[in-house]
Amino acid sequence: MIIIITVVVAILLTFGLVKLVDKFIPAKFKPVLVGLLWILIIFLGYQTFNSVYAPIQFNKVKVKRYHKIIDGLKDIRKAQLAHKQVTGKFADNFDNLVKFVDTAEFTITQRRDTSVIDDEANKRYQLTTMTKDIVIIDTLGFASIKDSLFKGSNHYKTMMNLPVGKEGEKYQLKSGFIQQNNIKIPVFEAFVMKNIVLFDQDKNLVNQENEVISTVVGVQGDAVRVGSMEDVDTGGNWAKFYDTEK
Repeated sequence: MIIIITVVVAILLTFGLVKLVDKFIPAKFKPVLVGLLWILIIFLGYQTFNSVYAPIQFNKVKVKRYHKIIDGLKDIRKAQLAHKQVTGKFADNFDNLVKFVDTAEFTITQRRDTSVIDDEANKRYQLTTMTKDIVIIDTLGFASIKDSLFKGSNHYKTMMNLPVGKEGEKYQLKSGFIQQNNIKIPVFEAFVMKNIVLFDQDKNLVNQENEVISTVVGVQGDAVRVGSMEDVDTGGNWAKFYDTEK
């Protein structure tokens, strides 16, 4: 806004100079000076237009690319959550994660509540009729993780590659454990720096984008990420509208 106001003021001053030149400068110098001032007015007008238009276009490009980047992060999260469910931890690299999706299976179970004779209670009270409730987990079969999560698609084999942004770049993946109440809890994080996603955009606008501090209005911080290496959190750092709008 400050830039726009500055440029508008400069245009008005330049326009005023044109009037002064037309009134006080000798006739033989007027064409050159007036021409130069009109060139300056046109240049400043273009700068004013661009200062408004450029951020609008940047925002359109940014939102479109972020949607694709976030879709990729959701696929990674989906695979990682399956990995944790089956193995008890998250994969620490994409090779292992892809291999897991390609070969592992979910165990399909059924929970049943039932009652059985409570031998200890019967012995203690010298009875034969006391029972206790227990839960029985029946294994019904197995389901391919690949088919369950990706419906027969081979997309998971390239999920580490960025769908947009600088060519040849990949998502970064980390995993490990954090300690809470003397318990080791598995965590993971997948991310890509905004500078890579928006590599061909105006650097000043990208720098401003890196300073976003709230997920209410956009993507927080200097990267698009899911998960955390510091907290037990598998959520993303983006605004809710990225989960619905396209």
